[in-house]
Amino acid sequence: MYRTLELLEELQLVSHAHLGHGAPTYHLADRHHHIHLVCRDCTNVIEADVEVAAEFRAKLRDTFGFETDMKHFAIFGRCRDCSLKTSTKTSTTES
Repeated sequence: MYRTLELLEELQLVSHAHLGHGAPTYHLADRHHHIHLVCRDCTNVIEADVEVAAEFRAKLRDTFGFETDMKHFAIFGRCRDCSLKTSTKTSTTES
């Protein structure tokens, strides 16, 4: 199966992103470009338009002369729900 996906990627019909230690995630290549926001707690993945990272891309270009390929980009952190759960636990234990 992966050989088929690699061939489809070579033909520019699909693209992939690594969202952790598991197998890469594949998308149709003609789909809009987006970045992945991956929650380390619940493993939920949020797709965000690449334009949310426009300033970051410009900073990399201006500082390092580096042109980014955002279609393979994943940012790991904590989603809103997990952040609220953590802050609620912290508030409860501090009381």
